Amino acid sequence: MPAVYLDADACPVKDEAIKVIIRHTLKLFIVSNGGIRPSTNPLIRNVLVSDDPDAADIWILDHVRENDIVVTSDIPLAKGCLEREAKVLKPNGDVFDLNNIDNLLATRNLMADLRSGDPMFQNKIKPFSRKDRSKFLNSLELELQRVL
Repeated sequence: MPAVYLDADACPVKDEAIKVIIRHTLKLFIVSNGGIRPSTNPLIRNVLVSDDPDAADIWILDHVRENDIVVTSDIPLAKGCLEREAKVLKPNGDVFDLNNIDNLLATRNLMADLRSGDPMFQNKIKPFSRKDRSKFLNSLELELQRVL
């Protein structure tokens, strides 16, 4: 059975992921460096990692397997998970795959260069919406149906 991994620091869809994994009786690993209320549900494992910025990513990469599902906004983590043949979703429901990951990573790196070169450069981030939440639930359900 596949497991679901949540890159949980600042993840807006924890509750939605929990509802879906309970419905499918799958394991959910909520990986963070703190500040997450532990669950008593035996399907949910709260994994506390160090404060190192990459600690959650490293833990997920060390444990994820083929057909597991990872929820993250972190593009380098997504690429590593795809290389391990896992399925990867953003919290807004967008799907990372081998066809789009390299372009997304290049865009991320370009934006980081622009921000470092011009302190006034602003990358506008739209607020997380109800539509994003709904799209996430749909995408997670579709990915689970594919791997089950």
